[in-house]
Amino acid sequence: MTKRPSPISATVDFDVDGVQHGFLKLPISVDDSAWGAVMIPVTVVKNGEGPTALLTGGNHGDEYEGITSLLKLSSSLSAEDVRGRVIIVPCMNQPAVMAGKRTSGLDGGNLNRSFPGHPDGSVTEKIADYFTRVMVPMSDVVLDLHSGGRTLDIIPFGASHVLDDPEQQRQALEGTKAFAAPYAMMMFELDAAALFDTAVESQGKIFVATELGGGGTSTPDSMAITERGVRNFLIHYGLMVGEVEMPAEPQVYLDMPDASCYVQSEHSGVLELCFALGEPVEKGDVVARVYDQTRSGTAPVDYCAGRSGVLAARRHPALVNMGDTIAVIADVVDSLG
Repeated sequence: MTKRPSPISATVDFDVDGVQHGFLKLPISVDDSAWGAVMIPVTVVKNGEGPTALLTGGNHGDEYEGITSLLKLSSSLSAEDVRGRVIIVPCMNQPAVMAGKRTSGLDGGNLNRSFPGHPDGSVTEKIADYFTRVMVPMSDVVLDLHSGGRTLDIIPFGASHVLDDPEQQRQALEGTKAFAAPYAMMMFELDAAALFDTAVESQGKIFVATELGGGGTSTPDSMAITERGVRNFLIHYGLMVGEVEMPAEPQVYLDMPDASCYVQSEHSGVLELCFALGEPVEKGDVVARVYDQTRSGTAPVDYCAGRSGVLAARRHPALVNMGDTIAVIADVVDSLG
C-alpha cells in the first residue's frame, strides 16, 4: 500500500544555491501546544552541480560530539567552500536532544531503532520516515555522527559495514578511513534491521558512521577528532577542496565480526572495569567485575573476555543492571575489507 506524503515540511529550498538556515517542521498536538510543531534545525549549503552530502548528529539526543560539531559547522560553512550540496542536520531527533536523552522526550522513541518509519506513526516514526523517503534519496553520501551518550564511553572510530554490493562497501570503507579517527572499524551491529545505517545502505547510498567518545559530554580531544573528520569526509567525497588530514599516529584497524565482541551483564550491582579503553585484552581475561551492593562480604562476579583484541567500548555509569553491555572487545587487524 502506498504511504501518504510525510507530514514534515521544510522551510528551506534544497535546490537553491547559497546558504539557508531553517527547519524541518513536524506538526504535533500536545498538552502545552495544541497546534504546535517539532522544529528540527537544518542548514543547506549549495554551490552549483555536484554530489550531495547529508551530515547528521543527534540521532540520539545525549551524544554531543556530533551535535556540537554540526552546530558549529552550520554557522561557518559558506557556499564558496562547497562543490555541490551539504545538508546539515545537527539535531536529527530534536525531542531527544531537547530532553538530553538517548530517546525522544515526546514518545520515548529511539530514532535509530525506528527506520524506515511511517508517516502515520509516532513522532519518532514520522521523523524516520521523512529521512528515509525524502532526505536519503536526495543524498549521495551520508555521515551519521554518534558517540556513547550517557551510558557508554567508546574509543573514537569511523565505521562501515559488510554489504552485499562490494563497490558500495569499498566506497564506504574508504570514507571510513578518510574520516581519519584514530581507529577505523568494520562494525557488527546487534540488531541492524531498524537502523538509519540500513535505511541508507538499502537505497544504495554511501554511509559512514562514527563513535567518538561518550559519557554524555564532549572533550577538546573528541571535538577536534570530530571536526577534522567531518572536513575530511567532505574533502574525500569531492564536496570541498583540500587534503585529507590523517591522525599523527598510524590509524588502527578494528573488526567486530560477531556478537561475541559484546560482554553483557547477567547481574545488577556496582561495576568495576579492569581495563582502560584501547588497552589490549586476551581471551579469558577478567575484563569486569560486578559487586552486589546490597550486602558486604560477598565475592564479585567476574566477566571474562570471549575473544582477544582491544577494549573498544565500556559502560560509563558504575551502576549496572542485567542486560547492560559492560564491555565491547574488537579485533585488531592488518586491513579492512
